[in-house]
Amino acid sequence: MSLLFTGGIATGTILTIFLVVVVFIILAFLLSFVPVGLWISAISAGVNVNILSLIGMRLRRVKPKRVIEPQIKGHKAGLKVTTNQLESHFLAGGNVDRVVDALIAAQRANINLTFERCAAIDLAGRDVLEAVQMSVNPKVIETPFIAGVAMDGIEVKAKARITVRANIERLVGGAGEETIVARVGEGIVSTIGSSERHKKVLENPDSISQTVLSKGLDSGTAFEILSIDIADVDIGKNIGADLQTEQAVADKNIAQAKAEERRAMAVAKEQEMKARVEEMRARVVEAEAKVPLAFAVALESGNLGVKEYYDLKNVEADTAMRDSINKMTDPNKDQDN
Repeated sequence: MSLLFTGGIATGTILTIFLVVVVFIILAFLLSFVPVGLWISAISAGVNVNILSLIGMRLRRVKPKRVIEPQIKGHKAGLKVTTNQLESHFLAGGNVDRVVDALIAAQRANINLTFERCAAIDLAGRDVLEAVQMSVNPKVIETPFIAGVAMDGIEVKAKARITVRANIERLVGGAGEETIVARVGEGIVSTIGSSERHKKVLENPDSISQTVLSKGLDSGTAFEILSIDIADVDIGKNIGADLQTEQAVADKNIAQAKAEERRAMAVAKEQEMKARVEEMRARVVEAEAKVPLAFAVALESGNLGVKEYYDLKNVEADTAMRDSINKMTDPNKDQDN
């Protein structure tokens, strides 16, 4: 009987331990799923959050900490933002903490910024907190050296510092810093190019900034240009002289090419004339070759007598003899010929 009693006690102890372990596991699961600590922090901070809302966030795959902690921070700063607003912005892929920080900074700086606009700026991919900070503390953008050529052909290089302030109203859809730098560079080049002399630009560099600033280069951008200051001005190459030199070299090359063309045409003409002379000589030789044949035909047909033929030969021999005598008496005659 004692053994049965002992066995019953042991079985009851094991069952109790098993139940305690099961209850502990269930409590651990509930505490890990339900952010009780976060709920207590929110209640103690004065944020009215239902614990069922936190459970619903878990079911919607929303991290309650990413929503509740910024809401607590905003509530302490006096912002009127709801849990649904922050949760919807989180589900849209926005940065809830950065949006709340931007709203707090805007409120401290007396900047009229609503949650809807702030969330839209954040979802547009811009750093809304940096934009608010830039509205309070303007940013300086430094351009690289921008080269322009004055009317006298001298290249002038200028570097500008652009002081800009973020325009909250145009952050969504407005152009960025690259557009500001490009427009200012275009204005610098245009101002230098319209100057009659490069010395005028060196004497009065603020004329560049005044001309560029008057063009309203910040239209359509997310910034407001406060000032444009010329930080450095330098002299570059004599572009006009270089262009004239290159033009002279090009003209010389063209003249040489035309002269070479004329020389080649003259050489070709000379060769053509030589070919024609040789052709005429060939025709003469061909005609001379027909003379004996003509004599033979004339003798055969009786149009030329033998005596007449020999008289002709004697005349040719006498002519050849006279030519030989003339060459012997006047040796320079052959050279002149």
